Amino acid sequence: MAEILTRRSPLQGWSAQFAATSPAASLIEEPFVTMVDLWVDPSGDGGTGAAGVLGLTSLPATPGTCVHGADSTVIWFGPQEWLVTSTQRGGEALEAQLHEAVAATGGAAVDVSAQRTTVRLRGEHARDVLAKGCSLDLHPRVFGPGAAAQTTLALAAVVLIPLDDKGTDYRIIVRSSFAGYLADGLIDAAEEFSS
Repeated sequence: MAEILTRRSPLQGWSAQFAATSPAASLIEEPFVTMVDLWVDPSGDGGTGAAGVLGLTSLPATPGTCVHGADSTVIWFGPQEWLVTSTQRGGEALEAQLHEAVAATGGAAVDVSAQRTTVRLRGEHARDVLAKGCSLDLHPRVFGPGAAAQTTLALAAVVLIPLDDKGTDYRIIVRSSFAGYLADGLIDAAEEFSS
């Protein structure tokens, strides 16, 4: 008899610890976000085609930025590299659509959804929690909506995306193998703000 495999998120066992965090710095996992690495020349036909697949006029070309489309977020990783995330599109389908748009121009698209997970940090002290383990200037004047940074947080490599202009809502993308370590560090940093 064939064994049925069950999909598990890297932080599946952390829901109780996340639920116990204070609303002033609350944590939740956003599991199973589709993630596709995209490589293409943004100024060529492949870049235009990929942007069209994502419902954008163009791919973000400025370092440290991201663009939110109708059903995806495109994060600048390098001059010809992006991480595309989506909660609406499946990994295989998005990979296939992007591959079709860029393959003729030497570009590539690879589904890396299982490689990372996403943690959401919200609350009036969210920025304070991040500041305990991140050396970036997190003030919303310089790190607000539209920004994205590849950085370290509690010594784990992450992608950090601010979602509001008040410093109270962040999305943190972390490699699956570091997810538990990061979760532990964030819970410890948030403890100060518990009621």
